[in-house]
Amino acid sequence: MKISFLIHNAYGIGGTITTTFNLAAALAERHDVEIVSVLRHREHPNLTPHPGVRLRALVDLRREKDHPLHGRPARVFPAAEYRHHQYSELTDERIAECLADTDADVVVGTRPGLNVHLALQAPEHVARVGQEHLTLDNHPPALRAALRRAYRRLDALTTVTEADADSYRRKMLLPGVRVEALPNSVPDPELPTADGTAKVVVAAGRLVPVKRFDLIIEAFARVAAEYPDWRLRIYGKGEEQDRLRALIESLGLWNNVFLMGAATPMEAEWVKGSIGAAASNFEPFGMTLVEAMRCGLPVVSTDCPYGPGEIIKDGEDGRLVPVGDGAAFGAALLDLVRDDERRRRMGEAAVANARRFAPGPVVAHAERLLLEAIEARSGGQRGAPGRPGTHHTLVSRGHAARDLARAAASTALRTVRKGRR
Repeated sequence: MKISFLIHNAYGIGGTITTTFNLAAALAERHDVEIVSVLRHREHPNLTPHPGVRLRALVDLRREKDHPLHGRPARVFPAAEYRHHQYSELTDERIAECLADTDADVVVGTRPGLNVHLALQAPEHVARVGQEHLTLDNHPPALRAALRRAYRRLDALTTVTEADADSYRRKMLLPGVRVEALPNSVPDPELPTADGTAKVVVAAGRLVPVKRFDLIIEAFARVAAEYPDWRLRIYGKGEEQDRLRALIESLGLWNNVFLMGAATPMEAEWVKGSIGAAASNFEPFGMTLVEAMRCGLPVVSTDCPYGPGEIIKDGEDGRLVPVGDGAAFGAALLDLVRDDERRRRMGEAAVANARRFAPGPVVAHAERLLLEAIEARSGGQRGAPGRPGTHHTLVSRGHAARDLARAAASTALRTVRKGRR
């Protein structure tokens, strides 16, 4: 089958880009696969596409940043979508042309705004699969309202956790749309897994407030006080870098905590550690958790919505602690630092349990879903899972009404604030 992935900017860095490249590479072993990047801002992508995956861009910002149409706001891409300010009449036009001309059997959208384009503009013969890499509850009410209207024209919708799939089934009335959880996959490690002897804790991700690297640093201060020969390495870049560096200095941890910058791929860095750490307030999935576990590291993580609780088995291959609880996080780290045998045993369990996120099972699931979407679309049946019951319909309509009311209230508030300026 011919598969086309529609992505925001394949030339950047982030979890959605990584998992899209991973899935596309695995599917390219047996299928004709392309990645269409709406935007492009540099010559080469940060990640190298599989040789069998074609990569092309619709709007090259290096040359078209000042295009007259790019100065006008997008009309198709939802205004309530987080990335709306980066879209324009030019992207509207190019995406529409791309979809109209596609010879793919199935097009896969990778964010809500692109899923709306896909639902509204793909030709009738093309199967339409939307992906959700965040969560339904994380979207503002106005966006949820827009998605309800558009998503009914999708064939399938995938989420990265079962919890979010359940939210879509309960809160969105999408008759005929198959909603399934499809977790992100992590490639099979190429290096020997960590053996648990290195006195190093590793954390990675964007240096932004929601990731709470400050909490990890403060928690690690307890480890350094008792075990000064242990180190914390933080990989990533972002707006919090200067604040985190100041925190390290204020705690006197300049010999124990290091901001390492971004590293791609991370495998060679994970295997140098013995414990992984993640302290997010919110995590739609938790790609770094799986990466660390596949490299043999037990992970200490906050039990935030939604992903960590579906990835880590508390006490078996890692530890889950309450969100924002630095004392509990520090205690969990210390438990693993103090007990060499437990750390080694949990690292082995992490490798075994994380195999469910290997490309094999995830790609097989994706392949089946895409084929069934194509067959349903060509047969004129779509993936209807059966008529929703009365209770389900009433619950969904209740959520829809609340979202519309909240969206209207938010619009009214913005109007009032503008009038006061």
